[in-house]
Amino acid sequence: MSEGKPNLKIGAVIRRLRLEQHRTQQEIADSAGFTKSLLSKIESGRVFPPVATLVRIAEALGVGVSNIIESGESLNTVPGTAEQAENSLVQTERGYWIFPFASQRRSKRMQPMLIVARKGEVKEHHLTHSGEEFIYVVEGSMWVEVGEEKHRLSSGDSIYFNSTEVHQVIPITKTAKYLNVFI
Repeated sequence: MSEGKPNLKIGAVIRRLRLEQHRTQQEIADSAGFTKSLLSKIESGRVFPPVATLVRIAEALGVGVSNIIESGESLNTVPGTAEQAENSLVQTERGYWIFPFASQRRSKRMQPMLIVARKGEVKEHHLTHSGEEFIYVVEGSMWVEVGEEKHRLSSGDSIYFNSTEVHQVIPITKTAKYLNVFI
C-alpha cells in the first residue's frame, strides 16, 4: 500500500476550482460545514479527506465529486488491475485506505472505490452526504450502520442505502475490503 504523503492532486484541484469561482476557503468551509483549517490542510495535501468530506466540498463548489477525484483525461473505457488498486491505496484522515477506480474518466455519474478498513485504524465517525451508496464486501467482515439499523456483512454480502442517512462502517475482522459505489 502507498503510505506516506496523501494524494496532493485532489487538494490542488479543490483549490483551483475554489479560486476559479473567486471564493475564499472560509466560504467553502462554511458551506460544507467544517473548519477553514481543515480545508486548508486538504488543499495543501497534508490531509486526505474521507469520501463524505469530498462530497460536501464538491456540493459547496457546485460540482460532482468526480470533478475533484478524476485525473483529467477523458476516456470512455477505463480498465484497472488488482495490482494497481492495491498499490495505490491512500489512507484518509478517518483511517480508511481508499482507491478511486476509473479516475481518468471525466464526468462520471457514479464513483466506485476500493476501500480497506483495518480494525484499530478506523476512527469512530458518523457520515452523511447526498446521494446513494452501494457496498459489496470483497474480503472480511464488518458492521455497516445506517440510521438506527446495524448490519453485519461478510465476504459476498452487499447493502444499498440512501447516504443522507447517518452511516458508518466498522471492521470486525482484522481487515475488511469492500467496493463502495456512490452517486
